[in-house]
Amino acid sequence: MLLFKLFKKVIGLYILHFRGGVAYAHHCGVQTGTGCRIYSTAWGSEPFLISIGDRVTITSGVKILTHDGSTWLIHNEMGKRYQHYSPVTIGSDVFIGVNAILLPGVNIGDKVIIGSGSVVTKDVPSGTIVAGNPARFIGSFIDYENKVINSFVNDSELEHCLPYEEKVFLAIDISRGR
Repeated sequence: MLLFKLFKKVIGLYILHFRGGVAYAHHCGVQTGTGCRIYSTAWGSEPFLISIGDRVTITSGVKILTHDGSTWLIHNEMGKRYQHYSPVTIGSDVFIGVNAILLPGVNIGDKVIIGSGSVVTKDVPSGTIVAGNPARFIGSFIDYENKVINSFVNDSELEHCLPYEEKVFLAIDISRGR
């Protein structure tokens, strides 16, 4: 059994390194849509309870919990512990910031931004931005979209620059002029 677990871990690392985060998530049992960018590798003990829509970015350090481990403290009259599992669903066009935590049973709607370090304790409706601990509403996706369109640089404005560093400085300069 130990040899099998070690073999599965080595295969997982191979997949992560050569095929990327989405392939690794699939290897672990996570259901993902198309066009996702996944930089987290923490899928917990029930990755098969995690469903991710299309065009979702999950940044590094994000943790998605599908069970409540504290229930092990409670036992019935025969000494058997209680269990609480609950799936997590993430819609499409979602961005989850660095080190965010999603608790068991939360449903994230479409066109949602979750701020870095947020702790999501309840469902997040479509079209919203949440942040904090616990995560709370801080704005609408449509307002953020308008701000981005009017204030930031589009990739088409940077196509003529080849080096990444040059693109970054040009983007800063263009944004300052807006």
